[in-house]
Amino acid sequence: MGLFSGKTDIAGFAKDLAGRLAKRYPPELDKQPGKRPSVNRLTRIMEDSCASAMEFRDQHKLGWFAKARLGNAFRWELDELGYSAEFIEFATEAVVVHLARKAPPPVATDKPEA
Repeated sequence: MGLFSGKTDIAGFAKDLAGRLAKRYPPELDKQPGKRPSVNRLTRIMEDSCASAMEFRDQHKLGWFAKARLGNAFRWELDELGYSAEFIEFATEAVVVHLARKAPPPVATDKPEA
């Protein structure tokens, strides 16, 4: 697998991730302060988005360059959907921080015999 392979997968995933976020928190709500969801609801929405990004990272074994591309593609998709600069920064930072975390070690399923 080359350095730049999988570019389409990353762009497609970023578009899908932004689209799923937009279904739960439409850009129109972001621009109307009185219509924004509660902090708890927005937190759940972002946690789900971050979990999806981490699952994609783990399935595709993304390196640092691919993680950066994913973060940028996600940012551009949010911008294209019409979110505020403040929300774009918040959402992108959340996803990038989660992508940068180390994957947890695999859980051992074999029990030692007694």
